[in-house]
Amino acid sequence: MDRDWTKRTRAVHEGARRSQFAELSEAIFLTQGFDYPSAEAAEARFEKAARDEFIYARYGNPTVAIFEDRLAMIEGAEDAFACASGMAAVNGALMALLKAGDRVVAARALFGSCLYILEEVLGRFGVEVVLVDGTDLEAWRRAVTPGTAAVFFEMISNPVLEVVDLPAVAEIAHAAGARVIVDNVFATPVFSRAFEQGADLVVYSATKHIDGQGRCLGGAILGPREMIRGPVQTYMKHSGGAISPFTAWIMLKGLETLDLRVRAQAAGARLIAEALQDDPRFARVIYPGLASHPGHALFPEGGTLLALDLAGGKEAAFKVLNALDIWRISNNLGDAKSIITHPATTTHQNLPEETRAVLGIGPGLLRLSVGLEDPADLLADLRAALDTL
Repeated sequence: MDRDWTKRTRAVHEGARRSQFAELSEAIFLTQGFDYPSAEAAEARFEKAARDEFIYARYGNPTVAIFEDRLAMIEGAEDAFACASGMAAVNGALMALLKAGDRVVAARALFGSCLYILEEVLGRFGVEVVLVDGTDLEAWRRAVTPGTAAVFFEMISNPVLEVVDLPAVAEIAHAAGARVIVDNVFATPVFSRAFEQGADLVVYSATKHIDGQGRCLGGAILGPREMIRGPVQTYMKHSGGAISPFTAWIMLKGLETLDLRVRAQAAGARLIAEALQDDPRFARVIYPGLASHPGHALFPEGGTLLALDLAGGKEAAFKVLNALDIWRISNNLGDAKSIITHPATTTHQNLPEETRAVLGIGPGLLRLSVGLEDPADLLADLRAALDTL
């Protein structure tokens, strides 16, 4: 493949493998197992299978391999392992690299399931977990002591869109001998520079922008080939978190339009944020693409999500939600359909109230994932709902 191709071109063509029929759309290999031409060939493959030699669908599959190679090339990684979901990817990345007695430092603003893996699962198996304010570099410096095994954080946090200074945190981590594991869902592969900025492993929920059309669950772990085909693949193939071939094919189709969709969605999010930033009904309009955002210099692209904090609290938030026409009330994100949610009563409901307050998840906060509708229609719908207050 031409290594001068852009991400947009690679997302359409990279990693393709054709059968003897030379199909244009990648084939779906719906098979659990594979046939060997001889007993000697079976023995040799179990001893060491080449990249395009397959043993069992839980270990690898031709359709899955295309998705892994294509996503790795877009992201700028050596390799990828495709997973059954984003949480399978998070769990796999952490469990594959950590052991009892290790120390992990993580940003406190994390998806609830990530916190469960860190505090409950890893804690149960003897891994020390320390949570810090992800935007406070001094907190990282104090917590990441020599011998720390890994740091983990969302590049852009959910739902208040804090932006972590990845290059600075990576420098702190690497000086202490720690690996840097980044959940990059909100940045997307389109805007990501994670490996350039010091990440060792990147995890994605492909359920979000990569699929982008609300069809299925998927995830991926990306990084150096030695790590991906070593501890990550070993853990994933034995623990059963691999993606299905059909889902991998869906994700391949999503990659073909990823660049176009994400850039259009980000442009819509910017338009809405700029239009509403001075509206007095909001205590805060949070969007990294705004110059007023503390993390603007770190992520000027802005992304596809924004958060609106209504001064009227929960009552106002619910009234706006129930008055919307185009926006769908749901907890997913990165979809072609525009989605809005009230984190305090849905995705972050189980957090203690004091924790939500520390994280900035107040009763009036709404998280918006901008879809592919006309941004002018989305803005008009929001304004009409706001006018009911």
